Amino acid sequence: MNRAVQSIKTPFRFFTRLHLTELTGLKAASLVELARLIREVPGSSIYHHTHRFLQQHLYLSPEPPNDFAYWTTGVLGEERLGEILASIDTMQFKDIRSLREKISETLEDYVNAHPKVSLKFADPGEEFHFMKSVSFVLPTSHSAASLEDFTDILGKITIDSIYYHIFEARLRLEKPTNDFSLWLEQSCGRPELANEIGRLDPYTRTMEGLRKALLDILRKGIAK
Repeated sequence: MNRAVQSIKTPFRFFTRLHLTELTGLKAASLVELARLIREVPGSSIYHHTHRFLQQHLYLSPEPPNDFAYWTTGVLGEERLGEILASIDTMQFKDIRSLREKISETLEDYVNAHPKVSLKFADPGEEFHFMKSVSFVLPTSHSAASLEDFTDILGKITIDSIYYHIFEARLRLEKPTNDFSLWLEQSCGRPELANEIGRLDPYTRTMEGLRKALLDILRKGIAK
């Protein structure tokens, strides 16, 4: 089948990432301590505790639980606070700083509204231990010189590569959007595809579900 291959300015180079989890040595036994330390820990720790489940279970849950919500509910028994923390929409934040601020403000507001919770402490051994995610970015052998090539490669690259270009590029590297949308708009001249992909909420899909959604958008774009 003949396909009209659209010329592009710059080929898309696919990268992937490996990650390690490290202890920070910091721990919280109360909501007051948790709120204070959230303001102090490195951004890689905030990222870890809001993306840990997604990184470790890439094929399973489309909605990764928030470690802060899990701990406040499961250890301190503050179910309402857990619900509030779990409802924070990570997609609404462009960088770790603003996400950190939202989580810390949520905790502080809750403590101010319910002063007695500041007297609650986790039992020894059940404190919240802050960890951080350390990423190593590696180039792959894949490079796309056309929208058709890009779509073909996207169908076979690892989900670690998709994860890097969708999640880490936007939130940890503080790009205005994900790498795929940036390339589609700036190098391919396809802003409609860039916007459609940019509107996807990757937190509501499994990684394979996200791959399928991306491919559906791209294939429809090529057909047009």
